[in-house]
Amino acid sequence: MRYSALSIFKNALGGNKDWQPVWREPEPKKKYDVIIAGGGGHGLATAYYLAHEFGVRNIGVIEKSYIGNGNIGRNTTIIRSNYLLEGNTPFYELSLKLWEGLEQDFNFNAMVSQRGVVNLVHTDGQRDAARRRGNAMRMHGVDAEYLDLKTIRDMLPFFDYSNARFPIMGGLIQRRGGTVRHDAVAWGFARGADSYGVDIIQNCEMTGVRREGSKITGVETSKGFIECDKLALSAAGHSSVVAEMAGIKLPIESHVLQAFVSEGLKPFIDTVVTYGAGHFYISQSDKGGLVFGGDIDGYNSYARRGNLATVEHVMEAGVAMIPALSRVKVLRSWGGIMDMSMDGSPIIDKAPLDNLYINAGWCYGGFKATPASGWCYAHLIAKDEPHPVAKFMRLDRFRRGYLIDERGAGAQPNLH
Repeated sequence: MRYSALSIFKNALGGNKDWQPVWREPEPKKKYDVIIAGGGGHGLATAYYLAHEFGVRNIGVIEKSYIGNGNIGRNTTIIRSNYLLEGNTPFYELSLKLWEGLEQDFNFNAMVSQRGVVNLVHTDGQRDAARRRGNAMRMHGVDAEYLDLKTIRDMLPFFDYSNARFPIMGGLIQRRGGTVRHDAVAWGFARGADSYGVDIIQNCEMTGVRREGSKITGVETSKGFIECDKLALSAAGHSSVVAEMAGIKLPIESHVLQAFVSEGLKPFIDTVVTYGAGHFYISQSDKGGLVFGGDIDGYNSYARRGNLATVEHVMEAGVAMIPALSRVKVLRSWGGIMDMSMDGSPIIDKAPLDNLYINAGWCYGGFKATPASGWCYAHLIAKDEPHPVAKFMRLDRFRRGYLIDERGAGAQPNLH
């Protein structure tokens, strides 16, 4: 069913009884051309673009839970392409361009809101770094603008501008950045992939991988063995677990990242803001809740819950930036499992096996990359060669010494 104003009107006249399911609930086939392990945003986007752009239709997406229960539904919804390094900027700009046309592409309202992303600066060094980043962005054709203190004050009057320790000196804004409704992204890509005949198999956990030499023959699942010609891993924080089933050890660690939402408020903040003095970011949802987060919990874990020390750390950073937050109630929090790579940047590459592909190591940046990740991963699977904008995201860059260290923190996952 194609969604439109006319379809809403017709179904309203019919008592809303003729709406079709958003996607089918098929049983797995005995064999697929491609099996995608992981039904999150990246896995579903890969399936959609494989079918939509490259004509591969015999695809099975296996998800151990239900669609939207993983990291795709456990993030803070921010999209942006304000990166510095050559290995990142073109990739994330491709993603942002895909976001801009995504809703028309797969005919689903993902609530794309290009409200702008502001990165505050508090020192001379941060100011110089922000201007350098902005210049690098503009050299790649990406919009960037440095705002002075007066402009920031007029735009964001509720900040603490008298903070002696972290004075706000200005900020870098990307006006095309913003937010997208995370659940709607999962549903839209699932619906789009299903419309091309892709089987989305929920509650189907991958428990093992069958190999014959250097070739994958299929996967063991909670619904039985499924044969495949190609296996594509897209399991976010569990990437190292599923890769080990195929005998591969990935250079990533799994950490918990918490996010929070407040009670509903009247319009308070109309852009996305990040706090340069501490890792804190905030925006306001259409329901009025403030959505915010900070650093990862500093220990390895596969549990989607966090510790109170990190809660306190995030709240302190938020109140330091916006003192009025001290009077706001936090309604709930949730956690996602981050697959933290050694340099803080992702891996999109073939594994050292004939027909195994890896999409992992997204750290904090997985949600904003969803469309480009799916597009480039589909290109790799279909053509067995990397997409030009993902050519730096090779698995062997750690061995070769070609790190994409955007943060400049070194080759240690918990520092990114």
